[in-house]
Amino acid sequence: MVRWAESSELSDLISIELAADGLFQSVGIEFPPGTTQIEEVDDPGSVLVEGEPPAGFALVGWLDGNLHLEQLAVHPSRMRQGIGGRLITAVREHARACGAPAVTLTTFRDVPWNAPWYERHGFTVLPDAAWGPELRALVEQERELGIEVAPRVVMRG
Repeated sequence: MVRWAESSELSDLISIELAADGLFQSVGIEFPPGTTQIEEVDDPGSVLVEGEPPAGFALVGWLDGNLHLEQLAVHPSRMRQGIGGRLITAVREHARACGAPAVTLTTFRDVPWNAPWYERHGFTVLPDAAWGPELRALVEQERELGIEVAPRVVMRG
């Protein structure tokens, strides 16, 4: 069941993000050193979780009037059980409930569990001419942080 995270659960989500990020090594992607995205969160109202204890989470924020999926992570030991799909459904439902026209995200174009997975869940690549100023600034920030270690795309769903 997808629900909003409790404050006490935020620190436990770090291990999920680290384990999920570790999968990228299998496709030759190494992330630059630094904190995880979930470590930067102090508001559990921006984090949806699935499971007791959580096996995955979706971190959301707002960019250009759209709900923006900042991070979706499922622990590798719990992958392929529909957790990511339930989380993305909950993110979309939250966007609709808040009146957001869409959900946006940035992701790796060629990693099977990234852009191709989101495409199967109804997302499409958003051409850069359609990016708003906040989304454009995020993409630039990701480049500056060294996250763009493989081709990335912006998607909308």
